Amino acid sequence: MASIAQSVPESPRSLWFWGFLKEELVPYPGRFSTVARMVIAATLVMIVCMTYRIPYGFQGAIYVLFVSRESPRATLESAGTIFLVTAIGVAYVLISAHLVINAPILHFLWIVGSLFLAFYAIAAMPNYGTSVTFANLIAAGLPFWDRRVSAETNVEDTLRLLLSTLIGVVLTAAVELVLARRRPGDDIVLPIAERLAVVQSLLLCFADGRPIDHATRKMVTRLDARGTSTLRRILRRSGYSTQYCARMGGVVDIVGRLVETAATLMQLTFEPSPDDRYRLRSLSETVANISADLLNRKIPRAVHFAPDEERSSDVPFLHEMEDMVSLIPQSFADSRSIDEYLPSSDDVPRPKWFAPRGLVNPEYHKFALKGCLAATACYVIYNSVAWPGISTAVTTCLLTALSTIGASRQKQFLRFGGALAGGCVIGMGSQIFILPYLDSIAGFTVLFMLVTAFASWVMTSSPRLSYFGLQVALAYYLINLQEFKIQTSLAVARDRVAGIMLGLFMMWLVFDQLWSAPAGVEMKRAFVLTFRLLAQLAREPVSTDARAATERSYALRETIDTQFDKVRALADGVLFEFGSSRRQDLAMRDRIRRWQPQLRTLFVMRIASLKYRFQVPGFELSETVRLAHRAYDERSAQMLEAMADRIEGGAARTSQVSEDSSELLEQTIRAYCAEEPQQPAAAHIWSFTTLLRSIDRLTSSLAGEIATGGIRRS
Repeated sequence: MASIAQSVPESPRSLWFWGFLKEELVPYPGRFSTVARMVIAATLVMIVCMTYRIPYGFQGAIYVLFVSRESPRATLESAGTIFLVTAIGVAYVLISAHLVINAPILHFLWIVGSLFLAFYAIAAMPNYGTSVTFANLIAAGLPFWDRRVSAETNVEDTLRLLLSTLIGVVLTAAVELVLARRRPGDDIVLPIAERLAVVQSLLLCFADGRPIDHATRKMVTRLDARGTSTLRRILRRSGYSTQYCARMGGVVDIVGRLVETAATLMQLTFEPSPDDRYRLRSLSETVANISADLLNRKIPRAVHFAPDEERSSDVPFLHEMEDMVSLIPQSFADSRSIDEYLPSSDDVPRPKWFAPRGLVNPEYHKFALKGCLAATACYVIYNSVAWPGISTAVTTCLLTALSTIGASRQKQFLRFGGALAGGCVIGMGSQIFILPYLDSIAGFTVLFMLVTAFASWVMTSSPRLSYFGLQVALAYYLINLQEFKIQTSLAVARDRVAGIMLGLFMMWLVFDQLWSAPAGVEMKRAFVLTFRLLAQLAREPVSTDARAATERSYALRETIDTQFDKVRALADGVLFEFGSSRRQDLAMRDRIRRWQPQLRTLFVMRIASLKYRFQVPGFELSETVRLAHRAYDERSAQMLEAMADRIEGGAARTSQVSEDSSELLEQTIRAYCAEEPQQPAAAHIWSFTTLLRSIDRLTSSLAGEIATGGIRRS
């Protein structure tokens, strides 16, 4: 495929920065409605807490930002889960504090253990709302028990946290149920359809030989700049089934790459031949059909273009775009109906409480240890200097950690910038210049809505900027929603901002200095690991114990899917790193982003192939065919490992492996066709042979690209 770069221009950084902000903050379909619902819910929480003098209103307001908005049922489940987890956290704090309150050493160990538990929950719980709920409760509840007040006061304040949470989730759920009208999956399917429609419009302009209209050019540019990070984040947090996330994640990558290719094609000058115009029009119709199928909850129909030797063209990237479009139906290669993966409005999958192997994964323990170290250091510092006002440092550590998993160094700029903007500029600035002139809750409500609208608008941008909005909201809410009054004391604001900055500094010190690596290096390692894990999946099952083999294959699939998300997150981080290796890192990022959609589609097809390897009813193979199939998969796995070696800088040894693989593939297909009855299993034979040929063609193509475009960064 052609090389397509999406990198930061080499123009002055100030120009790049303003261009970056413009790309991130432009409106897109659904953004206004999402922000409006967030502002309304947060404002209602603030009004209730202020009117009825309920302290710790920031708890409820923060939860407004995390309640799921996938569907009415998902919203109710998310709100219920947040309240349930808060109740569990409150019970944990009250019961465990009773056991250690009179023993200083035990009390300190209880604080450390609770912080470790909170960070471990962040790492092991895949649901974003659940993680932030438990972390927030621990961060807000523990400092109560350091105060020299009666136990009854501490119990009351802890229970008020539960009340504030109840107000937040109830009002947010009510707003979502009244204003939101979406089916499950719309947050993924509609943006995909939007991108496909824009690509279709561009292809029609080329096919008709007319200039690209302004609206199409503008939309292609915007969608290319926006990328697909937001869609991947929605998938990761949605709680949908693993199968749905894996397949739609592959489609998101492919469509994102298709938009990038279209944006590059738009900048070139060429003259399509009559044959090219026919192919462009045919490709446009195919894109429209795929979009219609996805919108109607149907499996996209298989796409067949002319053989490679018949596809010469004067249009750059036309061949590549045809290949990418043909990959979309292959993402559902083993499906009979999209209902197998896409939840209906009455059947939203329940989110899992813990990730696979969440209790034994060493990476989760390592993350919890690092987070606990940062938060404990903050706890020791503010107690050593007798400055309880900066206890917001612990809260900041826990909430900051929610974006630290798999994130790269640019997050620190967003954290510090958001804290300064929300705490110093907006928070303290409003206390000096605005709040002294307000004498009613009406005026404060207007100010609160403006700040929340700004923070929510930024939060609905891509992950490259969205965390800045969260930090603005967090800093502002901690200053103005701790008590049931308008906060006019600059000392209080100063303490809370100082606590936020201390927490951010400790997280930067622990996560980015003591345990860190450049995003480019981590991206390459994660990508190589994905190849090796996919090679392991191709060899499954390796155990004769059916139950153990099934559990292992599911764990591998979950891990591979996580690696894809990690690679994409690190690729975003490369854009924010500067230094002597920047040009090399951007070139490496471009290659990886070009190869990952193909690798993800190969992953989806490998999942389909597992049904034959596991002899699932309806997919049984004879012993001869099964052995031939295993031999082919072994050689295919070796090709994946050879590609991983090549990316790491090793010698290219994929050509001979590829030849052996193709020969074994033909042997497998001949054995299958010879042993299986022709009727009524013709469709079964076609499905099996098509799947194997697609796997082999995609693996060989990827191996060829990697062999000629290797990466050199260790």
